[in-house]
Amino acid sequence: MATTLVGQSALGSQFDEKNVHNHVTKDTNDVTLNGVSHNGFTAPEINSFGHSFRAYDAESERQKGVEEFYRLQHINQTYDFVKKMRENYEKLNRAEMSIWECCELLNQVVDDSDPDLDEPQIQHLLQSAEAIRKDYPNEDWLHLTALIHDLGKILLLPQFGELPQWAVVGDTFPVGCAFDEANIHHKFFKENPDIKNPAYNTKDGIYTNGCGLENVMMSWGHDDYMYLVAKENGCTLLSAGLFIIRYHSFYPLHKEGAYSHLMNDEDRENLKWLHIFNKYDLYSKSKVLVDVEKVKPYYQSLIEKYFPAKLKW
Repeated sequence: MATTLVGQSALGSQFDEKNVHNHVTKDTNDVTLNGVSHNGFTAPEINSFGHSFRAYDAESERQKGVEEFYRLQHINQTYDFVKKMRENYEKLNRAEMSIWECCELLNQVVDDSDPDLDEPQIQHLLQSAEAIRKDYPNEDWLHLTALIHDLGKILLLPQFGELPQWAVVGDTFPVGCAFDEANIHHKFFKENPDIKNPAYNTKDGIYTNGCGLENVMMSWGHDDYMYLVAKENGCTLLSAGLFIIRYHSFYPLHKEGAYSHLMNDEDRENLKWLHIFNKYDLYSKSKVLVDVEKVKPYYQSLIEKYFPAKLKW
């Protein structure tokens, strides 16, 4: 799939896990956290193209491109590939810049895996952040998390390796264990070499029940890269913020309940915030653009609070 320079969510269905999200209701318009209901944000029923959100079966040229994207992703995202990518990018030797500079750089990217929007990425970031800010005015860490959650998509740009789309965007999933059928377009995994490896093709694979997602190797992409950048540069966001950054594209878990056997107690607590974040990430995409210069001072103040002035990327 061609890399398009100059939107993403992730891509799912209905969450039906019994124990993973105790205090978060399934209704995306009425989320309960710690016994408090938050229902200020109303999710639209259709995206800007007139389809349901994450409607992967809708007939369109864009949908055909999305399916081809997942064919390539599911074939090529192997345990060895992910290990190689992590070893390469954990060096953080490609650039030194601020968070806001990265936001502006991301404007060159459009996410080919996203069936819902084709606006520049900074608009999706600000739309998500501003919607959360309205409903959760006191959770400034969550506002900033929304702003930065997709910055890892700079991996699509030449300076950061110009990785193919299938190695940057789309739904994420664990490698090193069986590919759960909850993964979108699961049929394409049949050509992934790991499916024939007895060490990787069982439910637990190389992991143990309850080992914690921190110990699980995820398919490589912008989520894991941005998490790595934030962590290694001394970001002081709450653990829930880092969890959202790392797993916001892990739709098989937070929409389908798959792989929950790998979670520990901390993961389950953080997942409550990810469920809250997700409706803003997915449904706030709009053709109504945010005035960047108007909101910029507020977000720069948050960046100064939680990040160093310059980061290694």
